[in-house]
Amino acid sequence: MTTPAKRNQMTPLRRRLIVLVTAVLLLAGLGTGMVLRAADRADRANRPQAGGPSVSGGKVTLGQKDRLMFVNAAAGPHRTAVASVPSTEPESGRTASDLKCARFYAAAGTGVCLQSDTGVLKQNNRALLLDADLRTRHTYSLAGTPSRARVSPSGRFVAWTVFVSGESYASAFFSTRTSILDTRTMKLIPSLETFSIELDGRSYKAADVNFWGVTFATDDDTFYATLNTDNKTYLVRGSISRQTVTTLIENVECPSLSPDGTRVAFKKRVLSRTDLWREYVLDLRTLKETSLAERHSVDDQATWLDDETVAYALPAEGEVGTSDLWSVPANGTGTPRLLIAGASSPAPL
Repeated sequence: MTTPAKRNQMTPLRRRLIVLVTAVLLLAGLGTGMVLRAADRADRANRPQAGGPSVSGGKVTLGQKDRLMFVNAAAGPHRTAVASVPSTEPESGRTASDLKCARFYAAAGTGVCLQSDTGVLKQNNRALLLDADLRTRHTYSLAGTPSRARVSPSGRFVAWTVFVSGESYASAFFSTRTSILDTRTMKLIPSLETFSIELDGRSYKAADVNFWGVTFATDDDTFYATLNTDNKTYLVRGSISRQTVTTLIENVECPSLSPDGTRVAFKKRVLSRTDLWREYVLDLRTLKETSLAERHSVDDQATWLDDETVAYALPAEGEVGTSDLWSVPANGTGTPRLLIAGASSPAPL
């Protein structure tokens, strides 16, 4: 006969089942809470704020001349939409398209939009190849979180970089994947890590190689990018046709080639193993570096507005997750000026 004392004893299996069920319920509640908080933040960000920029929906195309395109970061219903303003009046009212992107770039009638839909368990990341009317020509699944995007001056080549793990270039452990697409043949190079590397004049191979921040020359073959290996970063010059890269100089990240092809704007790490960078311009003929007037840490791939001016994003003061676009002379003189409040990913047409 089973006594009351024995009936009240909890078996190890039952205890484990109770712990398991409790953990599942807690995780489900945590996941639901995270989704609700994210939805609440998104709802607040989608409401227009008093004093914010004027944003109205309208037709935005890559064929419009003398326009500056960007991703709108201002609060309101057009947040994250690709928008444009006149290049000569960037502070004027902005026209927003229906296309929403985490990263964007365009040149010569070709655009690229990197999108990321965040869920509780996984992200849905993709790259959209766009025509001049911002219509999607092709969609490509991405292996990680969108980071950088570029289009060659002719519009033939498109490049993007994603984080496969980790959250940023400052993370202790991270991996990137950089791809190049030929929009003429639609051939995709899934990863620059398959390219042959010449480092300091010698053939080089390593398991920890990462590339990011591609920028294209006008010849539809030459490109520049960042190579990271053995805790060092290098500026590399690459050839798409030969599938090779050659190191030029150390401590260069996120290069951006000037329109005349003679200089590269880049971010330089000023303290080892930190996320502090300063913006510089490198003369490719002499490898002389010029520090720009911006004193804040710039974690962005700068964009040349013309041969004399560089634009870049900085976190907006007092607003978490929002950025402003700033510009500065490329010769190291002058002072930074606010270009567009609540914006990122500039692309001059």
